[in-house]
Amino acid sequence: MKKTFFLTLSLLFMSALMHAQTPGKVTLPKLISDKMVLQRDVELDIWGWADPGTWITVRFNGAYYESQTGSDGRWTVTLPPQPAGGPYLMEVNEISIRDVLVGDVWLCSGQSNQETPIQRLTEMFPEINVADNNKIRHYKVPTQDSKEELKEEIAGNVRWISGTASEIMSWTALAYFYAQEAYAKTGVPQGMLVSSLGGSEIESWISQEHLKEFPRLILDKEALAAFNEANSDKGEGVWNKADFDDSDWATMQMPGTWRENGLDVRGTVWMRKDFEVPAEMAGRHARLSMGTLVHNDQVFVNGVFVGSTGYEYPPRRYHIPAGVLREGKNTIAVRLNAPGGNGEFVKDKPYKVIGDAAVIDLTGTWKYKVGTDMSEAFQYADRLKNRKNVGSGLYNGMIWPIRNYKVCGTIWYQGESNAGRSHEYGALMSALIENWRELWEMPDMPFLLVQLPNFMQKYPNPTDSGWARIREAQLNAFKTIPNTALAVNYDVGEWNDIHPLNKKTVAQRLFLGARKVVYGEKLTCSGPVYKDMKIEGNKIIITFTETGKGLAIKDGKVLKHFAIAGEDRKFVWADAVIKGNTVVVSSKDVPAPVAVRYAWADNPDDSNLINKEGLLASPFRTDDWK
Repeated sequence: MKKTFFLTLSLLFMSALMHAQTPGKVTLPKLISDKMVLQRDVELDIWGWADPGTWITVRFNGAYYESQTGSDGRWTVTLPPQPAGGPYLMEVNEISIRDVLVGDVWLCSGQSNQETPIQRLTEMFPEINVADNNKIRHYKVPTQDSKEELKEEIAGNVRWISGTASEIMSWTALAYFYAQEAYAKTGVPQGMLVSSLGGSEIESWISQEHLKEFPRLILDKEALAAFNEANSDKGEGVWNKADFDDSDWATMQMPGTWRENGLDVRGTVWMRKDFEVPAEMAGRHARLSMGTLVHNDQVFVNGVFVGSTGYEYPPRRYHIPAGVLREGKNTIAVRLNAPGGNGEFVKDKPYKVIGDAAVIDLTGTWKYKVGTDMSEAFQYADRLKNRKNVGSGLYNGMIWPIRNYKVCGTIWYQGESNAGRSHEYGALMSALIENWRELWEMPDMPFLLVQLPNFMQKYPNPTDSGWARIREAQLNAFKTIPNTALAVNYDVGEWNDIHPLNKKTVAQRLFLGARKVVYGEKLTCSGPVYKDMKIEGNKIIITFTETGKGLAIKDGKVLKHFAIAGEDRKFVWADAVIKGNTVVVSSKDVPAPVAVRYAWADNPDDSNLINKEGLLASPFRTDDWK
């Protein structure tokens, strides 16, 4: 007996000790996984979740780092800056993360041209089919539009993939060509973190705090909270319980309508009734007939859910499982929802508990209490009328969750969906850059901007253009915001396809900007950029920055797509010639010119002003006419 006692005591002690030492389960964000690329030369945050108080050990590149989860279950470990290299193994407690590289990570965002699938480009670029570069990696953040709340984790369950032939068809095209170009020039592993969505507008990628200049894009959070509170069912999970004290509830006679009983509500009403069960029915299976209810219901007997119906017409015939009924007092609770108002137990229908030994009538006096009154929520409707159209949804769901993943810079390709509201785009572009730089705590975060390419049909005469105005806003961002670069692309679009296939040239132009902005090379990465104008008689003289080794004509013949106007604001095609580092513009039809526009069209693909480095001049105008 004594030996058995001590053996049992020892086993209990060992069990308790093992339980005390068992670590809480560690969960990692989906981004921190096999084949990931970590940003070189900066402190790195590795984070996740576990039970409060759990000790976390991260082992990486010959060193280990520790942390402990807080009361919220979150933990963060900061690694010191790492040089480019790999592959490495990272261990987080019992989790092993393999094939980790350290290099440059690029956040690629925008709309459909950012996420054009690479499989569309295999005929134009057949080398894609035999891709063999394990030093470039790709992660496509799944779509998550969350207009009303910030999300701590991205959606879906995707993984990092490499640039090898077996995985290449899951890449986005621009990211692939950029990664190839950057790796070829730097020899540094490249991680392309693509968070984009086709058709998205720029405002969906900006936080609410940075959209205050645009009231129509702001969600009234105070009204939303009140609206949700009004729409929340006060009785959910409580008023169905058998032992709930409903002594202060009002009563009504059923069957009948709410209004017949003096209740005018649109929403949810909980209704309860006590009934007596004879001993011969206790513990036995029974059937429940609840006639016909308006509009939809959930029914509980002694706190046990026994059935529901989603609309008003079917007869309510439910089963009460064995063991639910008890001798004496029992309680039925009905959660009746009538969004249109005037809920009802339809008359001349059966309302009873049917057992083998007895039938119990459920008509008569019922207690009730309002769970949800939609009229309370209606008072906030006007303040929430923009609820479906506010900004920040993709920021909340696809940018905020990845904010702790360190990056080298951002590649932004977007604007098509904002062409109808181009007057806002400049301010929105500035807000987005400021927002993301604050979020990543990178005041000088590089932004490589893709200017919209040519698209749609050409016109014989000068016209205004929403696409041209978006290009202007993109140009102004490049001119006024430090640490930005602009890839001008009005020669690589397709007039009849909003998704042009030549993403390789775009990527090469973007990386040219990165060489200057990110890697510090002294080179010309931009074509000529309009600086100012001077009127001399019937001519306007245009000066530029970014002229490099001098101005030139792309095809070596005549400058095209310059237009000129007088005070009447009617533009006509103009003669334009290069003189030194200026362009002189004139027209015999405009003797007193006041303004010039260049490449100002949806599709200005024949515009041909370049510098001698071969880079296109950005479209521009000298006027500010609306």
